[in-house]
Amino acid sequence: MYNQYVDPNLKIFALNSNRALAEEIANFVGVELGKCSVKRFSDGEIQINIEESIRGCDVYVIQSTSSPVNDNLMELLIMIDALKRASARTVNLVIPYYGYARQDRKARAREPITAKLVANLLEKAGATRVITLDLHAPQIQGFFDIPIDHLMGVKILADYFKKKQFDDDIVIVSPDHGGVTRARKMAERMKAPIAIIDKRRPKPNVAEVMNIVGNIEGKIAILIDDIIDTAGTITLGANALVENGAKEVYACCTHPVLSGPAIDRIQNSNIRELVVTNSIALPEEKKIDKIVELSVAPLMGEAIIRVHEDQSVSMLFD
Repeated sequence: MYNQYVDPNLKIFALNSNRALAEEIANFVGVELGKCSVKRFSDGEIQINIEESIRGCDVYVIQSTSSPVNDNLMELLIMIDALKRASARTVNLVIPYYGYARQDRKARAREPITAKLVANLLEKAGATRVITLDLHAPQIQGFFDIPIDHLMGVKILADYFKKKQFDDDIVIVSPDHGGVTRARKMAERMKAPIAIIDKRRPKPNVAEVMNIVGNIEGKIAILIDDIIDTAGTITLGANALVENGAKEVYACCTHPVLSGPAIDRIQNSNIRELVVTNSIALPEEKKIDKIVELSVAPLMGEAIIRVHEDQSVSMLFD
């Protein structure tokens, strides 16, 4: 933990999506969380009250737009408005998990691009900067006309596996073609080869494994993805790796959405261990023995300090 941060103009506020992570980040930076209350009227409307002066301050608001995504997004928009009206100098959004990121393009006719709509809403509300982690589609950075610092979780995941000091050969596996860049970044850190699972998806949340490109025979396979939602892709991938001769299968991701049947699928799969970060708060019932949770607080805390002190953030990407 840092000593008490000396600049009184740096304020960190937490909303309801991930209070534990916000407290960790504030501890790392060396400030106390700002005082605010988030209440609901009886009809479900959100009421936010900032309970200290933030006039002329640089404010950082920590909120993942994870489930319940619409409530968390609305909380964030209302908080931005409250901060602007209370004369905050800058409103910096720290969004560990950016919801709606999978709707980043028109895949079919007459579809919305909701990731762009959310960016517009955040900007229009009055955000001056965004700090986020592992966007599902990197081009979402271009949906904003304000500065955006896009941090990567791969170093945190790679460092965890390095500490295991596997004796056998390891191979980093991308569960689809879209994740090859991510797998390659991890492979470079682990000094390991990569493999790719070639799959076709007949409809949303239904994955069909076709074949494996690369040598996985007798190796320890580490599957890496940015988001694990219903866990269909990752568990089918793990099973296919074992069927094709992998010795053991580990899996990791930055954002454990883990909705619907995900926990049951992971529990009953060939995955020996699923390593995730705390970008999304996991409820107790999802914290099974197979899941290992790593903290992104030092990474995000360091980013806040560097942004506030006008230092380079790019070294955190390396």
